[in-house]
Amino acid sequence: MMNTRAGGRWLVAALSASAVLASGCTAPVDPDQLPGVYRDDATGGEILLDSDGTFSATDVSTDGSSDPADFSGRWEFVDSPTSDDFVYLAVEDGGLGRIGGVQLYPDGRSTLEFHADPDGPPSLVLTRATAP
Repeated sequence: MMNTRAGGRWLVAALSASAVLASGCTAPVDPDQLPGVYRDDATGGEILLDSDGTFSATDVSTDGSSDPADFSGRWEFVDSPTSDDFVYLAVEDGGLGRIGGVQLYPDGRSTLEFHADPDGPPSLVLTRATAP
């Protein structure tokens, strides 16, 4: 009987540790720290998240295969209880055609990633260049 209890406690401890590790895949994001210029040196693409809630993107390909475009609009941080937190770009003007919005995923404090395929690797990684 003693071994069953010990085994049960071990299983609970292992499951708890797994849940903590799985939920800690990305660092917590402070939305107040997001404004700034993010750049991909390889492509020259750049996004400015302004502290007033507006953004502008220059030479950015959101899916990694289309031609780079310039676009702008408003941004907001979405603290999602069911998935990864993200920055939603509501596109109001520019060269994305019918696309009304794009999601960027913060990875720590200094990078933002586009994911054309939610289960695949990022199609573009932008690294913080400066704060506004």
